[in-house]
Amino acid sequence: MAATPVWSVDPRTGKRLDQVAVEATAQEVDAAVRAAHATRGALADRTVRIAFLRAAADRLDGAADRVVAAADAETALGAARLTGELARTTYQLREFADAVEEGAYLDVRIDRADPSLSPPRPELRRYKVPLGAVAVYAASNFPLAFSVPGGDTASALAAGCPVVVKAHPDHPATSELCADLLRRAAVETGLPAEVVGLVHGFDAGLELIRHPLVAAAGFTGSVRGGRALFDAAAARPVPIPFHGELGSLNPVVVTPAAAAERAEEIGAGLAGAMTLGMGQFCVKPGLVLVPEGADGDRLAAALAKAVGETGPGVLLDLRMRESFVAGVRERAALPEVTAPVAAGAAGEHGVGAGYLSVPARHLAAEGPHELLLEECFGPLTVLARYADQAEATAVLTRLAGNLSATLQLSAAETACGDGPAAELVAQVTALAGRVVVNGWPTGVAVAPAQHHGGPYPAATSHSTSVGGTAVERWLRPVAYQSVPDALLPAELREANPLGLPRRVDGRPEAS
Repeated sequence: MAATPVWSVDPRTGKRLDQVAVEATAQEVDAAVRAAHATRGALADRTVRIAFLRAAADRLDGAADRVVAAADAETALGAARLTGELARTTYQLREFADAVEEGAYLDVRIDRADPSLSPPRPELRRYKVPLGAVAVYAASNFPLAFSVPGGDTASALAAGCPVVVKAHPDHPATSELCADLLRRAAVETGLPAEVVGLVHGFDAGLELIRHPLVAAAGFTGSVRGGRALFDAAAARPVPIPFHGELGSLNPVVVTPAAAAERAEEIGAGLAGAMTLGMGQFCVKPGLVLVPEGADGDRLAAALAKAVGETGPGVLLDLRMRESFVAGVRERAALPEVTAPVAAGAAGEHGVGAGYLSVPARHLAAEGPHELLLEECFGPLTVLARYADQAEATAVLTRLAGNLSATLQLSAAETACGDGPAAELVAQVTALAGRVVVNGWPTGVAVAPAQHHGGPYPAATSHSTSVGGTAVERWLRPVAYQSVPDALLPAELREANPLGLPRRVDGRPEAS
């Protein structure tokens, strides 16, 4: 059987650019996984890992013009957006290098033997070890930060796990370029190039999740695709952790007091958030609860003005464009749904941004309007106009898990710790992984306290894909009981030869 070619496609024109690879066969996936698996011993050296992560960041920065040009040609996301995304990507590589150097991620804990306790306590020493080879499924909407050199790859490598990336078909040339840069950085720092593998093709993605040497997986994409992989990971003879980010509506609640205080500001801010990147952010606000009445009308007018001034753009591929246009059409056809600014097709390849408006009561109960509670990927949001707080609460209780939830509050509401605003914070905490007040969820900071995840279907686990704690997904704890010092891993020896931060008998050890 002839190999299936993988083409780079220009979404602005729909034309093929170059053939950059072929879809991997089952044998080629097996070879890539086995080659990556064989590098685990070389990755065990923390000093080498640190150098590798920093060299990878340097290589990507050094090739910035080529990387940005390749990504823009395949995604139409624009040089400015992609330059920022590359900076974010290299920043997080360096942040993980710093985390590995500092060593707290190993969570070293020592409980000394205490025969006086009942029952007596033996000597226990605990730390975390890497799981093994990790499968990474690249995201369509972030060709750098959530793809080959992105957070899943960086955090897995930081943990000491080699990776095999399943490239996204929307940016295969960018994937090949970034993989080559990472491999060059590996060789430069004394690691095998195979520490980073790359495969293409839908069937290759299935082979990857089923491979017995793959120990965990990270995914960013659709609910349908992610759930299929999640189920495959669970159905293996030896199930493995599957850290998937599958979709999010990212609700926003605007209180009546906030609308009265700054309706125009909120409307303009919402327009910027829901059209950023042509609405192709996983944290795009897709449902906004706005009060009925004159203040809500002012907010809607400001939103309409700002969205109306947004020019048409191009989505990542033709399939997404068709799905977006169909999704908008289906939602707009529902009873009592209006389109003050119509979204949909714009020219042969583009789309235009817009929003829909609906009485919130339609979303508070079962019925055809439930479609509005599902993500529509692209530059569209839904304004649900609510009559009172009870109606808004009824809508929130019907939402599935989300990556984020945003509250727009008045100055007085933010100053009161035990009023309705505090109750709103508690309510949205139950349905989202990140709660935003008087801001917008787009723009996920890479920071130690960040959490980019949420209740299912936003994510399939309770870990984050962004920030330093993302490394925890690829580690498992091991406790050593009454093991002689000479037989312990260096990380747990009494003299602490690696200078790691530790907790001894429950307390941080003085450095």
